[in-house]
Amino acid sequence: MLFEGHLFYDKSFEDLLNQDEKSLIVSLLKDLESIKTFRPAIAERVKIWIEALQNTPLNAFNIQKFLQAFPLSQAEGRSLMALVEAYLRIPDAYTANLLLKDKLSQHEWRRTGDKEDKLITMSRWGLNFVQSMQNSSWGTLVQPLTLRAFKVFMGLLSREFILGQSIEEALKRRLKSPQDRFSFDMLGEGARTRTMAQAYRLAYVQAIQAVGKQQAKTLSHFERDSLSVKLSALHPHYTFSHYEDVMKELLPVLVELCILARESGIALTLDAEEASRLELSLKLMAKVCEVSDLKGWDGFGLAVQAYQKRAMAVIDHVEALAQKTKSPLMVRLVKGAYWDTEIKVAQVGGYRTYPVFTRKAATDISYLACAQRLLKAEGVLYPQFATHNVYTVATVLEMAKGRQDIEFQRLQGMGEELYTHIRATHSLPIRVYAPVGTDQDLLPYLVRRLLENGANTSFVHKIYDSSLSLEEKMGDPWAFFESHPPDGHPCIPLPKDIYGKMRKNSQGFDLSNRKVVTLLKQEIEKEQGSYGTVKEATAEDLDKALATASFHWKSWDSTFANKRAEILNRAADFIENRHGLFLGLLIYEGKKTLPDALAEVREAADFCRYYATESLKHFATVQTMKGPTGELNELALRGRGVFACISPWNFPLAIFMGQITAALAAGNAVIAKPASQTPLVAFHAIQLLHEAGVPQEILHFLPGRSSVIGTLLVKDLRVNGVVFTGATSTAQHIQGTLAERKGPLVPLIAETGGINAMIVDSSALIEQVVDDVIVSAFQSAGQRCSALRVLFIQDDIYEPTLAMLKEAMEELIVGDPQWLSTDVGPVIDGAARDDIESYVKKHQPLARTLLSGKEGDFVAPTLLEVQGMHDVNREVFGPILHVARFKAQDLESVVQTINQAGYGLTMGLQSRIEQTMDKVRKLAQVGNLYINRNMIGAVVGVQPFGGEGLSGTGPKAGGPYYLPRFAVERTFSYNITASGGNVALLNLEE
Repeated sequence: MLFEGHLFYDKSFEDLLNQDEKSLIVSLLKDLESIKTFRPAIAERVKIWIEALQNTPLNAFNIQKFLQAFPLSQAEGRSLMALVEAYLRIPDAYTANLLLKDKLSQHEWRRTGDKEDKLITMSRWGLNFVQSMQNSSWGTLVQPLTLRAFKVFMGLLSREFILGQSIEEALKRRLKSPQDRFSFDMLGEGARTRTMAQAYRLAYVQAIQAVGKQQAKTLSHFERDSLSVKLSALHPHYTFSHYEDVMKELLPVLVELCILARESGIALTLDAEEASRLELSLKLMAKVCEVSDLKGWDGFGLAVQAYQKRAMAVIDHVEALAQKTKSPLMVRLVKGAYWDTEIKVAQVGGYRTYPVFTRKAATDISYLACAQRLLKAEGVLYPQFATHNVYTVATVLEMAKGRQDIEFQRLQGMGEELYTHIRATHSLPIRVYAPVGTDQDLLPYLVRRLLENGANTSFVHKIYDSSLSLEEKMGDPWAFFESHPPDGHPCIPLPKDIYGKMRKNSQGFDLSNRKVVTLLKQEIEKEQGSYGTVKEATAEDLDKALATASFHWKSWDSTFANKRAEILNRAADFIENRHGLFLGLLIYEGKKTLPDALAEVREAADFCRYYATESLKHFATVQTMKGPTGELNELALRGRGVFACISPWNFPLAIFMGQITAALAAGNAVIAKPASQTPLVAFHAIQLLHEAGVPQEILHFLPGRSSVIGTLLVKDLRVNGVVFTGATSTAQHIQGTLAERKGPLVPLIAETGGINAMIVDSSALIEQVVDDVIVSAFQSAGQRCSALRVLFIQDDIYEPTLAMLKEAMEELIVGDPQWLSTDVGPVIDGAARDDIESYVKKHQPLARTLLSGKEGDFVAPTLLEVQGMHDVNREVFGPILHVARFKAQDLESVVQTINQAGYGLTMGLQSRIEQTMDKVRKLAQVGNLYINRNMIGAVVGVQPFGGEGLSGTGPKAGGPYYLPRFAVERTFSYNITASGGNVALLNLEE
């Protein structure tokens, strides 16, 4: 069965996820109506605490001092944060020095006239000194001293937010705060490999044992220290698509940790992660609660993010679970730490709405509504309120009315002064969320904390901002919505509206949502009997089509541009309405996985809407040219005639539709010749365009072999232009054929392949590199012209990067594209498979993903080591990645060798050094340069796509210069004075 998997699902989750923000905010405000009467008392308490905080001197190395002096809203602050994020992980002095120079040389660090803290003044002096040394002949000599000083600085900074580099160090330091409870968090990002997951499991086991030994037996369960667990650190595939593996492999590990925690007398809380993992976390939680050895255990809990629209439903679900299993559960209520990521994911994915609130005040209201719900579940849920916001704390205290069966939580290094003041009047338990980890694990966490502290909307930031009034610092969310409508943020449009009024973003689907996937499955299966068969066209069919198109194309060219645009926009809507048909076709005929198929359907719709918009820009009006008085000079674009559109099999819908709609938008008739491997996709696309309003005499479908249809089509003098995507050799052959024709010169718009490279220097984060390489090289089985073919890794990080990459490749699941768990599907056919395997046999692979004896056209993702670009003499169109090392000083020559290969389609660069980015941008002779991200999936109208050299003629598809290439230019010059004089000039007033 397609997309097998059974996952927790509650209708309320789906309803809340898709509910518009306004109605949800109104509902939450109504839930809190009874609390509004206490607002005066809350405000008075908040004012007292804020004034007390402002009069409390910060400790010598408080991070707020630095964030006030170097705010993240300014370039200096961002440069320092970039240094914090990357400097300590760079193993070689050369790159470390480049980064230091890059971040410090851009700014003036000294400041005169301002009275600042002594530590800030010293820091400015130090930064200025390092900057001046970097720019002098002494730079090399002082470099070791600079590195040592920066490590000392980072050590002091890390002690603000990290309790210890090991659990033993953290427990020792924890003894200095006997008044607090602690929840230890073993730092680490999501596991990319089994080795990483096993290392995290071992770290959690050791932490549970160590923390358990230190707990006094006389303490009640909730008074003891606890542990927080990040599930994505325990499994390299902690995603919805790998549900079965997660249940089979991660669940036993989680049960093991919970049993050990119970035996050790400590609590364990599941950390909150991205919204796409929420339902998976709830399913795991439910399964753990059903384990007989954990029945009745009240030490298990979950973090709930108030910024999620589903927060209230999650609390209801956890309460129901606790009642069902008769096991009281803990709930740590947090605001949420991935807000910016959730916004971008929804926009890129084209989701219906956002899974989170877009206004901070809405999140604050949601937090209070969730707090109220938690307090009502007395005896069933143990509330843990994690916040540094004074107004939130004051309101929760008002709601709790003196209850002692709750606790507040703060992050290590944040909120200490606040809770010190609160303790003076309230006997409340405070738990410190205390990260534990090495410098390597510290950096990503530290950057998140700096962003949280430094954001202009952060309460921690506001409270020390002297430019704000007391009322502004209070952050009363009710007051905000009394003066603002309860809408989403005006600067954050819905995902469908991110391109403004000109066009809609294409509709996407959240493939981590069980209901969405189930509906897609039903829609795909419903259409499976209607794919049809295709009969190849003959030479006679082609001649008839050309005769008809040549005769009628002028009527289409004369059709108003807005009418053509209307038809293309209608076609985009039809594509989205029939996504079940096209998704099934792309999986069945194109052998694409569901995520790839969905991305292609969206791209096809984007092409229709983008070229509709562009046609209005270029063809709806004429352009009046500046010139001397007495003349009218106009420039207009008109269609060329009949265009031959020859598309490839690897994007049989998106590129096929992109070529055709561009030609149509420019006023041309079209002969569409699809790839012989994927004619059914193309047939249904043509049908859709006809139904949308493109006349049948203007758009003709000619499926067949290139040796018959393609050759005759290109040779025919009735063809006024050719747009082609495919192999470089084929494009060159078409170019030669067109040149030999004894007729008008016609354009060839060709987008061909490339031997695409990515360069990785030692300032890059290895985990991010591996993620981007896996996607760039192996998604779509490497059958993208933009796919990564050659990976250049700096010597100093070559071995660790290669080791992680190899292990990550082992996690790839190669299989049937109809299964949601498949990462890499088959190649297009047996001939392609044989060609790739023949190439691999000539080399000694460093690594190959296991195929497990699968039958079919599968090719294992493969890693081949080479010396450089000269060892890769052709594009291998499949999941084959070549890897080479280079010395840091040779980066520029690496770019030159890539250029010398003659291709110029895509290139990637992974670096934190802006000067390196600028250098590569100037040197690289490629159409699309991607920095610190993957190299595939160019978005129409956002990242215009196309190459140069052997990789294509340009202009770029999905870009502003594309449509004019399908047109001719006509200038109209009219001497308006010919009939007697320049009336306009003579009538000018003084």
